Amino acid sequence: MKVLIATEKPFAPIAIRQISQIIEAAGFQLSTLENYTDPSQLVAAVADADALIVRSDLVNSAVLDGAKKLKIVVRAGAGYDNLDLVACTAYNVIAMNTPGQNSNAVAELVFELILYQIRGGFSGKTGTELRLKTIGLHGFGNVGKYVADIAKGFGMDIYAYDPFVSERVMKNYGAKQVTRLDELYRMCQFISLHLPFNDITKKSVGYDLLKYMPQNAVLVNTARKEVIDEEGLLRVFGERSDFCYLSDVEPASKALFEEKFKGRYIFTSKKMGAQTEEANINAGAAAARQVVNYFKTGNEKYRLNK
Repeated sequence: MKVLIATEKPFAPIAIRQISQIIEAAGFQLSTLENYTDPSQLVAAVADADALIVRSDLVNSAVLDGAKKLKIVVRAGAGYDNLDLVACTAYNVIAMNTPGQNSNAVAELVFELILYQIRGGFSGKTGTELRLKTIGLHGFGNVGKYVADIAKGFGMDIYAYDPFVSERVMKNYGAKQVTRLDELYRMCQFISLHLPFNDITKKSVGYDLLKYMPQNAVLVNTARKEVIDEEGLLRVFGERSDFCYLSDVEPASKALFEEKFKGRYIFTSKKMGAQTEEANINAGAAAARQVVNYFKTGNEKYRLNK
């Protein structure tokens, strides 16, 4: 049984070692394709693979068409919009993700971005503190729960909106439930986005929500850039000099931000939420275990294309 790890953005070496141990202990063969520069390299590498582990790499019909032996693909991470689930089903390939494995890394990045911004980039200028400030969590899944935990340590007042999570669960993490989304944005100086990207959430955060945020508003996006209506965000930036946007991915309108709004944004050059050694190990090892469990026992717990 051949397992291919194909990562344009590689795992940390320690994560590769742990993945290798899991795969080889099961009696499987491990192959790696790292830092590749063209999708054709992935197509060639997956030709004789029985299983594929990826990170943010695109797995579509072009890849699957050349993967004649492929039975399972696992995205090492929670988000899976890089997996074409319709194509996976058409080619009889099981698609999985590894929810929760990167959650703490993403949550810590939220506060790394916030602290750098509110302390003026550590430039020596007078900044502000987080204690007693309000933070709203738009989405309360695995990452949102970790953000709430960290916010408690800063002494923040925590609110959350998620129609799929009960008030009891939110309360257990120190967050107060908000049942109307516009109220969350009205109440909170800081909003942290933890939404999946789908047809419903696409461009769902725009002017009609952001205009309600209090003075010195800070919007933090460690989810996907596609959940932001950039036209609406730019309109708010044009109307309010106090508004800041911190994002774990560069927006399409990055050049306009650079031209007009210096000092009011932070964009990471590549998506950094899962870029910690621990998250690498957690997600990679989980993906490897899921591959082994599928072939050994038929376990499909995290299957996406049901």
